[in-house]
Amino acid sequence: MESLPHPIPRTVEEVFSDFKGRRAGLIKALTTDVEKFYQQCDPEKENLCLYGLPNETWEVNLPVEEVPPELPEPALGINFARDGMQEKDWLSLVAVHSDSWLLAVSFYFGARFGFGKNERKRLFQMINDLPTIFEVVTGSAKQSKDPSPAHNNGSKNKSSGKLAKGVKMSPPPKEEDESAEEEEEDDEQGATCGACGDNYGTDEFWICCDVCERWFHGKCVKITPAKAEHIKQYKCPSCSNKRARV
Repeated sequence: MESLPHPIPRTVEEVFSDFKGRRAGLIKALTTDVEKFYQQCDPEKENLCLYGLPNETWEVNLPVEEVPPELPEPALGINFARDGMQEKDWLSLVAVHSDSWLLAVSFYFGARFGFGKNERKRLFQMINDLPTIFEVVTGSAKQSKDPSPAHNNGSKNKSSGKLAKGVKMSPPPKEEDESAEEEEEDDEQGATCGACGDNYGTDEFWICCDVCERWFHGKCVKITPAKAEHIKQYKCPSCSNKRARV
């Protein structure tokens, strides 16, 4: 739980310096200090958060009690998912949430101190020049931008692109006969994301829940193509929560 003992950044350069410090702390937690971090995220404890601090350190703690908090809060309850998935997948998930939190904190400062369009753009460009925490943790910073080659290596059910259980990695393959292609197009055009309600787009990564069989944008449920490769049976957040309550 952070109580803001550090100077509050007020310029673009100061906000970026704050971002880099917090980012360095989070990367330490998920890489060099990973054993210590793993042990502190005991699922038997209450909802815990991972905080990166401007002095390049990190801490696992309870969320702040004040509402609304003085700063945006990190993802809550990261410890509950620790034992329910493979360690590398859990760390990747925490990394994605940490990336989102860092952006939220930086642009909170920007909004608080009246950054204009050019200042916000400059801040984002400075942040965007750095690899994300997810890229550092998964080692994907230098991988190719196209997530679709899964169909070239024959991985499990990920090459069909058909609306069936499994992970949709890319638009449907072109080799099928015309009637099958037309049927696929009709199916896809009618598909909507179970989270945001938007229609299927051929340039977007989608994933299907193996429980309720609803489809979701990967970005809406925080699942990347790289992470999907390691998921044998995907449960959407709604189905996961229902199972947890039973």
